[in-house]
Amino acid sequence: MPLSDSPCLRLAIARLTAAEADHYAVWVLQAPYPGGYVHHDRHWPATLSQAWQGWQSLFSLRNVPDVPRLPSTYTPQPVVLPPPAEDTVATGQPTNYTSQFMQHLGVELWKWLFDGSIQSSLDQSLGIAIGQNRQLRLRLEIRDPRMIALPWEIMQSYAGRQAISLSQQILFSRTTSDVDPLPMLRSEQSLKILLVLGQDTEQDTGQDAGQDVGQDAEMDGPQAKTSAAGNNLLQLEQEAEALAQVLKGAAEPDADFRVVNPVACAVTKLLQPTPAELIQELESNNYNVLFYAGHGVPAADGGLLFLRSDAAMNGTELAQVLTRRQVKLAVFNTCWGAQPDHDQDQQAIPRSSLAEVLIHHGVPAVLGMRDSIADREALSFIQALAHALAERSPIDEAVAIARQHLLTLYKFNQPAWTLPVLYMHPEFDGELIKPIAEGMTQIPIGSQTWLGRQVPKASLRSLDFPNRSWPIRGGMMRVGSLVEENDLVIQEPGVSRKHAEILYRDSFADNSTEPTYFLRDFSRYGTLMSGPEGRWHKIHHQEVPLRPKTQIRFGSSQNQSLEFLIEG
Repeated sequence: MPLSDSPCLRLAIARLTAAEADHYAVWVLQAPYPGGYVHHDRHWPATLSQAWQGWQSLFSLRNVPDVPRLPSTYTPQPVVLPPPAEDTVATGQPTNYTSQFMQHLGVELWKWLFDGSIQSSLDQSLGIAIGQNRQLRLRLEIRDPRMIALPWEIMQSYAGRQAISLSQQILFSRTTSDVDPLPMLRSEQSLKILLVLGQDTEQDTGQDAGQDVGQDAEMDGPQAKTSAAGNNLLQLEQEAEALAQVLKGAAEPDADFRVVNPVACAVTKLLQPTPAELIQELESNNYNVLFYAGHGVPAADGGLLFLRSDAAMNGTELAQVLTRRQVKLAVFNTCWGAQPDHDQDQQAIPRSSLAEVLIHHGVPAVLGMRDSIADREALSFIQALAHALAERSPIDEAVAIARQHLLTLYKFNQPAWTLPVLYMHPEFDGELIKPIAEGMTQIPIGSQTWLGRQVPKASLRSLDFPNRSWPIRGGMMRVGSLVEENDLVIQEPGVSRKHAEILYRDSFADNSTEPTYFLRDFSRYGTLMSGPEGRWHKIHHQEVPLRPKTQIRFGSSQNQSLEFLIEG
């Protein structure tokens, strides 16, 4: 079932501008039924702030700002939970206390958000999705920047239930309404990933302790300084190669993952590029995924990515090329990628996190980290995410699968599974790779027909982008603009929903008994084909034989040219 047909429930949280500082409005911006558009006002309770402060003391690796602020008369009190069992303390293993605390905050966040009519809207929306045998997309928009740091991904209806971001029945993501419109996106048939490794520490970028490091290097002499740089570069190359192998192997089954109907995966590596080199690489190829690993810091314009010691790039600059080249998913293994910047008074700046800025500019999906994540945890997450994407899972479902993998490896009471934060453009259906249409019957490749003869392998190749081609599988290709009903999706002017078919069968034209390929047109405006003398002529509601090297334009004469090829 195409995800674009799945029901969607989109919620928004905003702080009221009245005198009361801790009152919020929660309302439904999108629902799958008319009665689902409800509204509810909520007071932010002191008990929830206590739970959040306790979370930070247990799980935060850095000093995350308190949100939201409470009146000055409030004195924080510890949340009282049952003490951990003595046997768990003696073993030195994670105690039951942290699990209880994880659940406690998750339940409190759920109670606060899904209260009254909001809960009813969720229940009915989920019922509609289940009745249609589909998934429910739940997207949360947080308009108060102070609340972005909260781990909304751990929400659960009550203790013992699955956290909302782990579910594959409810696909959870964050979003925002303040966005540029999403253009018509090209249909993808494979994973094409650009892997960028930048500076990986604050010292490498000259931040904070950079001067001390430089002084020590000078004391050791220039030879030691050169040697250290060479070792760092070698280590970076080894890290990049290891990560590239993980991504390239996404479509290959192994002991942990079973890949069904996988797609091809190509990975290009960039090590500490300049901004110009990164832009040039993105401009030169049709990547659909960007992976960035390296140091980053919050800033008002989407944060700074330290590509190398002498070059950084902010989120606003990166957004221009990502949207222009239609990169569908950007993943950032860098600190604070999903956190806003703060002003001199430590007030969170609206719409300043890297993830938000990219979504604002029209990037369909962005995944950042809420806090620091260990290298082994990040590698486990990326591996599971790549496998899910290679199985054609939509992006929000793939993130849920990868999050489940993190929880299994590093346990519920550890923060690893809570760190990835996914933002989705409100108009994006999550499709990265075209799914295999359910119920579509295709002749197997290489099937024996026509008295034992095999179907010759054929394909369409783009003349505008020579490296792109589409095989005609099983002697049949459906062409049109509708994603779920066609093998080759062309979303260009004049292309009909069901435009044409290319099929292989016996031909008795011209007194020939040789089987051949045909083009059959069903479209409104016709299909253009090149003739023997290079002249173009229109095929409209006709069936004509296809010769090798024939050029085809579906729809308008200004659309891309495709060349029909038969192997051998």
